[in-house]
Amino acid sequence: MEYSLWLPLVGIPIIVLGFALRFNPLMVVVAAGLATGLAVGMAPLILLETFGEKFMNSRQLASIMLILPVIALLEKYGLKEHAQTWVANIRSATTGRILMLYFILRQFTCSLGLISLGGQAQTVRPLLFPMAEGAAIANFGELPEAMREKIAAHSAACDNVALFFGEDIFIAFGAVLLMTGFLKENGITDVEPLTIGLWAIPTAICALLIHLLRLSWLDAEIAREIQVLQQKNTKDAA
Repeated sequence: MEYSLWLPLVGIPIIVLGFALRFNPLMVVVAAGLATGLAVGMAPLILLETFGEKFMNSRQLASIMLILPVIALLEKYGLKEHAQTWVANIRSATTGRILMLYFILRQFTCSLGLISLGGQAQTVRPLLFPMAEGAAIANFGELPEAMREKIAAHSAACDNVALFFGEDIFIAFGAVLLMTGFLKENGITDVEPLTIGLWAIPTAICALLIHLLRLSWLDAEIAREIQVLQQKNTKDAA
């Protein structure tokens, strides 16, 4: 009986081990799902049906699967290079300023329910990161790999944080409706989606100010790390 309580958790070590060994993330997640389903006694056909149902119900996943080939084609014909060249021609452009502008626009559009206008696959990888990286290259020259990874991480974080705190303001967002329904099922009937959306505004503003402050330090961090690296290279050459 004690073993049966732990069977639904069999997928967790599979995910941890798969990601630690850097296996394909999609294959790791599918393997964890299959192992969990079989461990709890689901029939293979029922398990396959569940996978298909969840896949078809996920509109966002379906849209990403359609967008990826288009993004790959654009990258093949130099989308990244054109974005970097365009940003390099703007003298006032810096990595922090580009990311701050994107954060503001992303959070504002998410608060209006326009969630699909941005995203990791369709915006951050092909456009935002190359533009942020291009601004750093224009100001400081060739970047070390660690610096490129830092800029990529900040670019991804901009989209994630702006989406997370912006979408709760939109009263027709699924999570807002889910919270409202849950509260009503438990006897709290005086909370409406509009109330949740209004209370999400102060949180979104705090997230905006905090993240803009972090991004305002980013340019100084890049300049400092590049200077340290140049000094180290000068000493090594001497």
